[in-house]
Amino acid sequence: MNKILHGSWSIACVCMVLGFMLAVQFRTTQVINESVPHQRIEEMSARLLQTEEERDDLKEELEKVRKEGAGVPTTAELRLRAGVTPLEGEGVIVKIDDSSASSKSGENPNLYLVHDDDLLRVINELRAAGAEAVSVNGQRLIGTSEIRCAGPTLSVNNVRSAPPFIIHAIGDKKALEGAIKMRGGVAETLKVWGILVEVTVEDKVYVPAYKGTTRHTYASETTEKEAEVR
Repeated sequence: MNKILHGSWSIACVCMVLGFMLAVQFRTTQVINESVPHQRIEEMSARLLQTEEERDDLKEELEKVRKEGAGVPTTAELRLRAGVTPLEGEGVIVKIDDSSASSKSGENPNLYLVHDDDLLRVINELRAAGAEAVSVNGQRLIGTSEIRCAGPTLSVNNVRSAPPFIIHAIGDKKALEGAIKMRGGVAETLKVWGILVEVTVEDKVYVPAYKGTTRHTYASETTEKEAEVR
């Protein structure tokens, strides 16, 4: 009888322990199941907050780029400044030709001919007066263009030209005309030797594009070094 009671008590104890363990396991599972969605929500909230911060940073960066880019010339503007596109606008056409007068005895006959420095003086006056584009006998002048004597002719962009020299200049037509015709200016000086200088004001002056190469073989872009600029 005692053995039976002892066995029943043991079984009851085991059942109680198992029941307690099952209850604990069920509660733990329930807690885990309830906490997973909550953790997921927290993760998603954190990611959303991070994305919003990144979006705001990108907006600020975009606005910064827009402001900085406002002063940056476009490709079309760069091509225009480089002289590789034809242009048209108001301006002047200047004709320069050798003198028709004969040199006097003992005078240098070259004084009655148009030379490279004569053309350079005229072009410098036009540029100083605000000329935006200039060509000589159909050759567009850019930063690397040369004007030099080549025997009885002049070389412009390595293309030989003979007089008369026709200069097309686009800019404020009145200012350009005044720069050439001003008292004591280049035109007045050249006329002393009988060299022809004619200035025609036009509402539309055509300047062709530069046709040569613009590649740099030895020069490359770098940062400015003020100490080395003299």
